[in-house]
Amino acid sequence: MTHDDTGGGPALRTAGLGKRYGHVWGLRDCTLTVPAGAIVGLVGPNGAGKTTLLEMIIGLLKPSEGQIEVFGRTAQANTAQTLARVGYVAQNRPLYPDFSVADMFHLGQAMNPNWDMNMAAARMEALDVPLKRKVKALSGGQQAQVSLAMALAKRAPLLVLDEPVASLDPVARLEFMREVMAQAADGGYTVILASHVVSELERFCDFLVVLAHGHAQLIGPVDELLGEHQLLTVPRTTPDADLPGTAIHRTDSDRHSSVVLRTSPATPATRAHPGWQTESVGFEQLVLAYLQRPAKGANSSNPARGAEPSGPTTKVMSR
Repeated sequence: MTHDDTGGGPALRTAGLGKRYGHVWGLRDCTLTVPAGAIVGLVGPNGAGKTTLLEMIIGLLKPSEGQIEVFGRTAQANTAQTLARVGYVAQNRPLYPDFSVADMFHLGQAMNPNWDMNMAAARMEALDVPLKRKVKALSGGQQAQVSLAMALAKRAPLLVLDEPVASLDPVARLEFMREVMAQAADGGYTVILASHVVSELERFCDFLVVLAHGHAQLIGPVDELLGEHQLLTVPRTTPDADLPGTAIHRTDSDRHSSVVLRTSPATPATRAHPGWQTESVGFEQLVLAYLQRPAKGANSSNPARGAEPSGPTTKVMSR
């Protein structure tokens, strides 16, 4: 699959997607839609189901239930057709340490029908990484760039990054992510980035998926989600039921409460009690509010618009 035959639909669509490990569900009832060309931030604590979801997207895991489509085509685990649609960079960067960079590229060429050797070699030349050097002799940042080059050389329209720079220093992280964004812009890639670093997601992502407490808590374009939330300061005695929206997370002080509130156009927080104070919610505040939201109150979001639904779409128990 090349960029030319991706069609005009979404990059990723899942419906009732679930994965079971024995008697335990790693992911269940996951329904989401990711538009083509989006830079998606996927965030959640360890055990929230991020890796399970990503490995089903790239075709390494077979779903126990539900459906998954990549650019309108059903993803089937462990098939050449599915694996060719997605470039993947994992946290542990699974490279062979005794292989040279050139050896890794030749292996990639043998396994991927659309492999672009010229592009991979040119990237290494631009980054001053010798093709003859063995992987084990490279720095962590250089190894990450080799992994990225291999993912991009597949010429797949969807690029999935699972904590790819977790072990790198801040400068190497920034250089890596800048390179990802430059390649995404030049090549028209859709990118899914899983990361624990909220500032990284804020800097680069325009679409957000938050997994926490076994549910997909929040899904949608970042600008729209920020516009739907406000930080409301009210007297501590104010019940959540009296607030002009859905209380996502509440912090109490001696006399006041600060509430991250989800509102609708019909009931904005600015129309609330004249004594209450409102301000905009920042990206980090928004993410942390959903990560800290009590499990018993967890609700999912409408996959297309991020609106409050009637019930959860994702239940996660492991990984």
